[in-house]
Amino acid sequence: MPINSFENYPMSWKPSIDKTERPIYQALARQLEEDIVNGFLLPGTKLPPQRELADYLDLNLSTISKAFKVCELKGFLSASVGSGTFVSYDALSNAYLLEDTKPKHLIEMGATIPDNVSYEPLHLQLKSMLQETDYEEWFGYGRAGESIWQKDAAVKFIRRGGFETTVDHILFANGGQNAIAATLASLCKPGDRIGVDNHTYPGLKTVAAMLSVQIVPIKSGNDGISPTAFEYACKNDHIKGIYLIPDYHNPTASFMSVENRKKIAAIARKYNQFVIEDASYHLLSKKLLPPLAAFAPEQVIYIASLSKSIAPGLRLAYVAVPIQFKEPISKALYNLNITVSPLLAELSARMIVSNQFQILIESHREQTILRNKAVNRYLADYTCLGVETGIFRWLLLPGKLTGAEFESLAAQQGVQVYGAERFVVGNSCPERAVRISVCAPKTLEELEQGLMILKRLLLQAG
Repeated sequence: MPINSFENYPMSWKPSIDKTERPIYQALARQLEEDIVNGFLLPGTKLPPQRELADYLDLNLSTISKAFKVCELKGFLSASVGSGTFVSYDALSNAYLLEDTKPKHLIEMGATIPDNVSYEPLHLQLKSMLQETDYEEWFGYGRAGESIWQKDAAVKFIRRGGFETTVDHILFANGGQNAIAATLASLCKPGDRIGVDNHTYPGLKTVAAMLSVQIVPIKSGNDGISPTAFEYACKNDHIKGIYLIPDYHNPTASFMSVENRKKIAAIARKYNQFVIEDASYHLLSKKLLPPLAAFAPEQVIYIASLSKSIAPGLRLAYVAVPIQFKEPISKALYNLNITVSPLLAELSARMIVSNQFQILIESHREQTILRNKAVNRYLADYTCLGVETGIFRWLLLPGKLTGAEFESLAAQQGVQVYGAERFVVGNSCPERAVRISVCAPKTLEELEQGLMILKRLLLQAG
């Protein structure tokens, strides 16, 4: 280190490393990670410019760059062109929402699942299937979608959401998150960047981290990602694609306007960006908006999961894939899936072809509306974003309470909710908010009990 050059110079991070360790960049990356984990570097902290840090440590600039890149790929840092490198706000947040077992004393208002009283049509269909003479074929080793009629069912299900496709574009996956993982694994290399909302689905965050794909927060408005910000990211942030949830955005419960869907589709075509459209919640609406895929079918990987609209136990998603992406995504799904369950694929197809799935969706919707009326009663004095058909809401907190603090307080009182910190991306500042699930409690009475506890905590915070 040059003598006296940095003794009184203000720097947010002044690491001390043993230069005998090799390689040095890994030692520096380890020190940076430890200082973040131990709280010496707080979320949102801007790190010194790389050249400045190189001078301070008397190291090559490339050594600093490699150390920063290691931590960026792990999600500890977020870099933006022209702004610098920051400690990610989500560096220490827990993005894994579902633990192996739910603590028995907690009222579940965290998981985004539909109500559990609307499954009778599924039960009857399954009983009928198991009485057929050739039932054993559904317990064998099948191949995903080898039956054309199952793909026809997938086309019908996707058409119900407003997107016209054909069997040539259909792939099967073991649920929506599995489809996301296969898409990123096939279309991205380690270090590639994709754009997302400031707050996004934690499953996307965990998959991206596992694959060393960087997620770049793109400025969002009241109806999702800003088209202007998306185009800026295409030009300046070197992103390869974008992930979004246009309907019932998770976690903020917002809807993207039709106008913005058209604009984002046009930008994706202009810059040849792939788009992952997560349509998990699309069919919950009474009046459906056209999916983004309808405006750019050649760019959009459209994922229609059955878990939110029909039943969580149906670990199945239909994926409408542009021909240019079909082969790599198909190979990735095979390597991740090997096969989807023949039983679940057959059960789902029969529910769709017989139109029983419409009855299930409408039954879920009735229960959801009933439960949202309770939410509106108990939380009438607070800003609780979302609509009556949504299975979760985005509660903005009064006072100075953070989402993480409210999550902790609620858990102490026996209610599980999830703070904004679990969903925030990179150096975006988390909203002071929590996501609350409307349908996860087993009964309406249990939901009301949880709402009473939350209201009491809100009154204390306000």
